[in-house]
Amino acid sequence: MILRPALHSDLTALVPFARAAFTDAFGHLYTPEDLTAFLDTYRAPDRYAAAIVDADRAVTLAEEDGALLGYATVDFDARFSERPDPQPSHPSILGQLYCAAAATGRGVGAALLDHAIAEARARGCDALQLSVYSENFGAQRFYQRFGFRHVADIDFWVGNHRDDEFLYELRL
Repeated sequence: MILRPALHSDLTALVPFARAAFTDAFGHLYTPEDLTAFLDTYRAPDRYAAAIVDADRAVTLAEEDGALLGYATVDFDARFSERPDPQPSHPSILGQLYCAAAATGRGVGAALLDHAIAEARARGCDALQLSVYSENFGAQRFYQRFGFRHVADIDFWVGNHRDDEFLYELRL
């Protein structure tokens, strides 16, 4: 497995992968209209294209033999406004971390998260924040193993549907 920055040429594989990953994990929670609105806004090719060329963001791919196993996105020098005080001074946000179902349990997610943490540290960030669905207990355990802690309850909107989410943070 290799980790590498996403390129514009990766959009043809990344966008369907990202849309399917979200839908497979959470699609059952939403009406078709809410899910479509979310995917068309937040899993759109132009969103990823913009992130790929933005120096303050990173899109990292995990591949094996040319097959996409997973990806992660990080927004550097970004924060959740819902985070109660004391706020970190220079946090970043892990926006997405998804793995192919067939790659689960193979260390892909851990490698992507290790890479995101290392990159945030290298950029001088003092915390890495993320939101995790309140009923995604497996993901919560995964992040807790890396030292992330629940610091706030927040809302996550998919179309007109509000999910209860937890804001997790790792101090760096």
